[in-house]
Amino acid sequence: MTEFTNRGVQTSEAVVLEAFPPPNAVRRPSRAMHPWLSFAIRRGASLIVTFLALVVVSFLIVQLIPGDPAFAIAGANADLADVERVRQELGLDLPLGQQFMTYIGQVLSGDLGTSFIYRQPVSTVILSRLPFTATIAVAGIVTVLLIAVPLGMMVGLLTRSGKRSWLDTGFGVITGFLDSIPGYIVATFLVILFALGIGIFPMLPPAYSTRMVAESFVLPVAALVIGPICTVSRVVRRETAVVLENDYMRTARGWRLPASKQYVKWALPNLLTTTLTLSGLIFSGMIGGAIVIESVFALPGLGTGIIKAILDRDYPVIQGMVIVIGMIAAAINLLVDVVLGLIDSRNLGGSHANA
Repeated sequence: MTEFTNRGVQTSEAVVLEAFPPPNAVRRPSRAMHPWLSFAIRRGASLIVTFLALVVVSFLIVQLIPGDPAFAIAGANADLADVERVRQELGLDLPLGQQFMTYIGQVLSGDLGTSFIYRQPVSTVILSRLPFTATIAVAGIVTVLLIAVPLGMMVGLLTRSGKRSWLDTGFGVITGFLDSIPGYIVATFLVILFALGIGIFPMLPPAYSTRMVAESFVLPVAALVIGPICTVSRVVRRETAVVLENDYMRTARGWRLPASKQYVKWALPNLLTTTLTLSGLIFSGMIGGAIVIESVFALPGLGTGIIKAILDRDYPVIQGMVIVIGMIAAAINLLVDVVLGLIDSRNLGGSHANA
């Protein structure tokens, strides 16, 4: 009897797939370049253009910073001769065009320069601070996906076809309110409540050391993810409502197929396509959010590093951090596109999509 029932479910599923194939199940043969090869070429070219744009912007942006770093480095008691000597050592006395060509040559050769203040390679300064920012950003993105997607799907399922309108309204109001609060205000509130008030989490990490304690990152990650969780979960809820009304989902429910096949195998991949496309910008923005949040919590990451470099007019550090932060954001967008391509190869774009 069990075998007959299982065979009946498998037959029903086959009929549903044949009658109403889900969008992510459609695969068309490619008549031109392989989709992944075309994707790699296009995205590789895009990364090169992004990198070159960051190099140009990072050079020009330091020219807008008021003041002369030579005065800060020479010291308050230095005379004009000492300041001019420092300018010559740093190459700041050269024409702007010559400085730009020298900077381009250094960056393309993999040399981000030497810090004016620390007298160390910029790459060393960045690598010492990158783990803090990367920990917050990666933990934040993973947390957003693990919470926002199931939460949005659950609300979408419970409010399907106009059911439980109170839940739909309450969910929208609460998430909209939380999403409207700036991250630094959320961070300040969490510090007051959980660090200074209850005292269950430390306010500051170990004093500017590379030793990381997990408890020190709970509040920064929480402050970073609350807004994105609200945004992504609303997107998932909306996409879940749309996907559940498609013909193939209606037919699957009519055949009483298992919920795991309905929601995990068919609904989830199709709603993730739109969700991840819209969330890619959110994830990139979380890098900037991490920089702000770590400043609130005094984490010695890229955020506090670039602020200090601006105050010290440490041009090479500013330029190096701008390039690194920009490329991290570009890498996140690339990762999102790769995941979308794995879900459905038509998301790779190019001529193969219409083949």
